[in-house]
Amino acid sequence: MRSLMTVALGALALLASPTVYAANAQDRSTPAVELAAGWIGFADDGIVSETLIGGAARVYVLPRVGVGPEVLYLRGARHSHLVVTANITWDVLAPMNGRQRTVTPFFVVGGGLFQTRETFPSGDFTSSEGAFTAGGGVRALAGDRLMIGIDARLGWELHVRVNGTVGVRLGR
Repeated sequence: MRSLMTVALGALALLASPTVYAANAQDRSTPAVELAAGWIGFADDGIVSETLIGGAARVYVLPRVGVGPEVLYLRGARHSHLVVTANITWDVLAPMNGRQRTVTPFFVVGGGLFQTRETFPSGDFTSSEGAFTAGGGVRALAGDRLMIGIDARLGWELHVRVNGTVGVRLGR
């Protein structure tokens, strides 16, 4: 698990580092943190539905490109999942006059770790594998710093996900 996270974060740093200096002179959105809650459906002889809760952070390295971690927790009847990904978000609309737009559609991709813990009569079992998600959504300002949004994604462990977010823009 630790080596997978190290590789994911290292790859993210390598991808983002060449763009940081070029972006310094451009207007960028301020960093943000978000809480998420929603529905996730896994493919398994039909759809297995579960509830997700989690959070994410985003720092902009270009005016429309943000990077940051996301952590999700899912709870089932006798199992739980932990999903940790490094995400890259692309805002379809650029900030205007150094300020985020009132409504911003976006695309997001992420990669990292998907861990499952299951409880059996004979004992507990934990497994981990790689994870990725891809999708998009829209977020809207609900005040100077408050944001609300919705997004939908496909990912591996094979799933469809729809969640709402409430976020806070940090900084100026």
